[in-house]
Amino acid sequence: MKHRLKEAMPFLIIMCLVTLGIQYIYKPQTEESIIFFPINENVSYESAATILMLEPKKKNDHYEVDWKVSSKLDTPAYLRQDVGFLYMNGRLKGLMNEWEQDTDQIVEQSTIKGKESSLLQAVSFHYSEIHESDTDFTSAQKMSEDTLYVIDSNFSPLNAFRQPGTEAENEWKGILDKVTKQQLDYLWEKGISSMGIQIKDYTSFPLTSLPMYESRPLEGFTKQEWDRLVGNLWEGLYKNYYLGIKKEDGSVVESIDSAIPLILVKKDKKEVLVLLIDQNGDASLLRQLISI
Repeated sequence: MKHRLKEAMPFLIIMCLVTLGIQYIYKPQTEESIIFFPINENVSYESAATILMLEPKKKNDHYEVDWKVSSKLDTPAYLRQDVGFLYMNGRLKGLMNEWEQDTDQIVEQSTIKGKESSLLQAVSFHYSEIHESDTDFTSAQKMSEDTLYVIDSNFSPLNAFRQPGTEAENEWKGILDKVTKQQLDYLWEKGISSMGIQIKDYTSFPLTSLPMYESRPLEGFTKQEWDRLVGNLWEGLYKNYYLGIKKEDGSVVESIDSAIPLILVKKDKKEVLVLLIDQNGDASLLRQLISI
């Protein structure tokens, strides 16, 4: 018996090392930890912001837009995490994710390059995981967004605005809004058809419009119900969109250049769908049951 064990020892050692390696490789990353816990009513965000700012001068043949996401909770949390998406003319061009443990504040910044007049839309989810004890977990959450129109034309100086202040800016806003909406509507309608969604049964809006419902939930939802829906929604978006679009066959496609996701909340309050259109125009669907 001892002889057999001695002969098997090298194999057992190798198997132990392999097992340890697998455990290490597949150990969940702390940054993948957006999990909705009951909202903690005793904490709140002192600030939460998404800001887009155009650099005044072009560099070579492109302009640059500074993209900043920041938030501050009124108390340190076990985990603070901010996730952001930046869209240019309806297509995802930037991803942002920052997390820190045992802190109250997150600040992150990035730069996006562009060459033509564009509509930039950024949306962020500010998340806090709070541990009041070893078994009592709660969370705090908030959203923010920003919209910036960048005018890069041979007939006028480089310019940017949020709300038009001149007739020319108003015309540019109309053009960029129309072009972006036409492209998104085409992709969404094609995806809705391919997925067999009965659109009349849902209230739909783009992800970039979600923050506007934070203080004014969809009709029929209480604030508590809506907060739970939003928290679960962002948990799914992080795992199945930020980290890559997971297809039905198990493959993962990067989300860069995908269209703004379309949120569809069923009017009977039973489910929420997220329609994802990847860079190739192929549709995927996230489905979550609404727990009331």
